Amino acid sequence: MRFPARLEFHAVTPDRWLDFERLFEARGGPKACWCMVFRAIDRKNATSATKKAAMRTRVAADTPIGILGYLDGEPIAWCSVAPKATFERLGDVEDDTADPDTLWSITCFFVPRQYRGQGVTAHLIKAAVTHAKAHGARVVEAYPVDPSSPSYRFMGFVPAFERERFRAVGRAGTRRHIYRRHLRAAPRRSPG
Repeated sequence: MRFPARLEFHAVTPDRWLDFERLFEARGGPKACWCMVFRAIDRKNATSATKKAAMRTRVAADTPIGILGYLDGEPIAWCSVAPKATFERLGDVEDDTADPDTLWSITCFFVPRQYRGQGVTAHLIKAAVTHAKAHGARVVEAYPVDPSSPSYRFMGFVPAFERERFRAVGRAGTRRHIYRRHLRAAPRRSPG
């Protein structure tokens, strides 16, 4: 990848809320949605403030919401990755055999303009898969669009997921594809 190897990734936890807040409230940040588009919230009455409060409540309760990418200690990237059960309206796969308890979803990315086009999203996808697997995921699902799509671009593009060994398994509406990557269980360590 083109981006420096010194990128680090950390889950958004209560002690990292201020970093998350700073990234989202920075110029060009997703402060209008707070990544609540596919999470349960009263959409009719939701404001930026209520979305932020809803996300903060999730983080305070240690509900997984995603990971931050850091460069030299500063948060510079975001990926929403969490158990699919914590989302709604993502789309379903016909004849699905995936265990819902081990199915995680990648739903959103944010990379500030000055870091775009440098391979950060590829690093985010890899880190999201690693994070999900470390928390028991056996399947990671994503909802990318074609590069020419006029909407849902925040969900990533099909080629980026194909490069990371995700495979098409369905569609969610007219623009979003459903892609999955099946993960192997970590080898069991022998006691002692």
